[in-house]
Amino acid sequence: MFCNRLLILLLSQKDDNTVPYLYLFLGPCFSYCTRCYTMQGASIKQHEIAFGYKGLQIQLFYTAGNLSTLFKVKYSSKVTEAFDCVEPDDVEGKIREIIPSGFTSNADDFTSLLEKEANFKPFGTLLHSYTVHNEEAGEFTYQIHKAEITCPGFREYHERLQTFLMWFIETASFIDADDDRWDFFLIFEKYNKDGETLYATVGYMTVYNYYVYPDKTRPRVSQMLILPPFQGEGHGAQLLEAVHRFYCSLPKVQDITAEDPSENYVKLRDFVLVKLCQNLPSFAEDKLPQGFSADMVQEAQDKLKINKKHARRVYEILRLRATDMSDEKQAREYRLEVKKRLFGPYRKNQRELAKMKKCLRPEELVSHMGQMDTQTQHEELEKSYQDVVEGYRRIIERIATHA
Repeated sequence: MFCNRLLILLLSQKDDNTVPYLYLFLGPCFSYCTRCYTMQGASIKQHEIAFGYKGLQIQLFYTAGNLSTLFKVKYSSKVTEAFDCVEPDDVEGKIREIIPSGFTSNADDFTSLLEKEANFKPFGTLLHSYTVHNEEAGEFTYQIHKAEITCPGFREYHERLQTFLMWFIETASFIDADDDRWDFFLIFEKYNKDGETLYATVGYMTVYNYYVYPDKTRPRVSQMLILPPFQGEGHGAQLLEAVHRFYCSLPKVQDITAEDPSENYVKLRDFVLVKLCQNLPSFAEDKLPQGFSADMVQEAQDKLKINKKHARRVYEILRLRATDMSDEKQAREYRLEVKKRLFGPYRKNQRELAKMKKCLRPEELVSHMGQMDTQTQHEELEKSYQDVVEGYRRIIERIATHA
């Protein structure tokens, strides 16, 4: 029994009503915990306490492939109406609002679902395969698939998959999967167990295709999640690069963007785009000291569907890599090149101040001028520059390790 892999989520609240913790396991049973996370879902947030229970534990078991779900709530005791006429929080109801119907609360039924995991196969079309080496466990094989909502069984699978967003991304929300402009990209681990080939869900991405006049589309990354047991192994970069290459092959795609990207996503995108651009002729090392050029913009757009803003960041990272920062002249030229871009918002503030002088009363003008003090602007600009360069150096180091 339990011969296949499970994804096990346990929300455990201590008896003293301290912050609940969400534990994520990956294993054949309750064998080990890969990482521990505080709950940051939409319904039970990081510092939200469930009232009225002692020894409360919420258990969610997912089969690793099809994500068939076992849901259980356990506690040693809970308050009754006799306790100041107050009812305990409806914890089970909150979780039921998130997980789709079709789950089971019976362990025997879940065992039967586990036995069917050998029949699970990844949805959609295979885009890319790759391996990851682990010094202790050896080689692991992974596959990236593109799926359609019309794939048999995928709609129900996606409903189960997207529940992970609620457990691990605080501002997450579900999408309207019935809109045919959505594309779905999935990562699976392919592994063998007792002579059978099985698949485990690793992560996924959703992309919405916006219309661009007159006959183009602009794919926009909406959601991206690598499940915690697989984080830190490079799967995010593999997924983003595979998705980027897929859209590059479509003539009607204008460029590829992201919806409200997080800081971590921007770092990931920088890494992937630098990898893709570093061999383009316009980004050759001898061209970089000449500055950001129209040729770079055009080639990045035509060959890789990268817009001007993202191409500029790629240029700055590659130029930093090619610059001897111990050489005072080269370092100064690079610093001025980056600060010229960063100065844009401050230049806008100066234009706004000029307009204010014409319409504000003296006491109001003094207030706004204090906010735009020139010395403060220079200090903020220098800090922004140092932060940018520090981030760029991390990208360059990561590129070097993957060379």
